Amino acid sequence: MSLHVVFGATGGIGRALTDELVRRGERVRAVSRSGTPLEGAEAMAADVRDDQAAGRAASGAGVVYHCVNPGYTKWPQLLPLVSRSILTAAQSAGAKLVYADNLYAYGPVDGPLHEDLPAAATGRKGRARAQVAAELLAADARVTIGRASDYYGPHGRTSNAGETLFGRLVAGKRPIWLGPPDLPHTLHYLPDVARGLIVLAERDEADGQVWHLPAVKTITPEHFVEIAADAAGVETQVQTIPRLALTVGGVFSPMLRELRETQYQFRAPFVSDSSKFESAFGPFQCTAHRDAVRATVEWYSR
Repeated sequence: MSLHVVFGATGGIGRALTDELVRRGERVRAVSRSGTPLEGAEAMAADVRDDQAAGRAASGAGVVYHCVNPGYTKWPQLLPLVSRSILTAAQSAGAKLVYADNLYAYGPVDGPLHEDLPAAATGRKGRARAQVAAELLAADARVTIGRASDYYGPHGRTSNAGETLFGRLVAGKRPIWLGPPDLPHTLHYLPDVARGLIVLAERDEADGQVWHLPAVKTITPEHFVEIAADAAGVETQVQTIPRLALTVGGVFSPMLRELRETQYQFRAPFVSDSSKFESAFGPFQCTAHRDAVRATVEWYSR
């Protein structure tokens, strides 16, 4: 059996990926800074900023998954560094590298997002994402990139649809959204993201390309919160953060200051097109929002 090494195994995507690989009976090494044990996987602690530590963690791998997502305010400094380290580790192991990316690299776009768009991000975080993707695809290695929008699901606390939405909802508070709640916004369910990344790992024709991972039909955050409130058995409405509040709050809060860069994602429709993925690999059955939301609410309610 091939060894699957998941870097960032305790994050939202890494945890979902580890769980899915274990469920399939694969050999999995779950790598994180803490070395937190995950059921069914071999846990390993490693600081992947260190090339040697990353190399030891990837030793013997057939597939390496890069799911490391440094702190939001530290992407420009840390993401290129850890990505080069993980790439070197995958090359040393002779493994295929699957990178779990997001949609920041494109910058503001008028219309649905698809893989043929140029990497035109103007903000620091978007440029960092574009730089990492370009370096990985240009490397002498088997690399594929799967991109997803804001995600939700068990263990997905740090997403825009994570703690500030589900966590607050379950705690009896109004869920927060960063822009007008009546604009369509693609949301990915973490177990679906994991299954999509595994497809990219398994298919040779995925190599050397960027792929948008499938998600269920895009709806508005307002509708999404209605589904979540119904699952939680509560009545609530979305609370939005005005643009001025981000501007003023950014003076005092590094996180709010960073969020100003990506306001375009929440001030216009933000829709991911995954038709390339499904044309290449066949139909992909995504989890219906109602089922996915129910599972997410149950996890937050524990």
